[in-house]
Amino acid sequence: MEKEIIRKHYYFDGRVQGVGFRYKAMYLARSMHLTGWVKNLYDGRVEMEVQGEAIVIYTLISRLQEDTYISITDIEESDAKVVLERTFKVTG
Repeated sequence: MEKEIIRKHYYFDGRVQGVGFRYKAMYLARSMHLTGWVKNLYDGRVEMEVQGEAIVIYTLISRLQEDTYISITDIEESDAKVVLERTFKVTG
């Protein structure tokens, strides 16, 4: 049975910069075989696109919300177009 690959685009608000959010996201995503990218925004939010199976993506988001140092107060989520890529990286 073929696994359905989706891509999600996120904006995270809260205590998400200066607390290791991007590197935690990268470590978790890579360990879960997800692809995409994450970066800090000038307005204090973090932007992320992540691609893989839906259940794995939602597990990644849950793990980020459970982190001791990260405090997510709001998440904006939208669908994005699946792209061909090999890894998950920090871009900014």
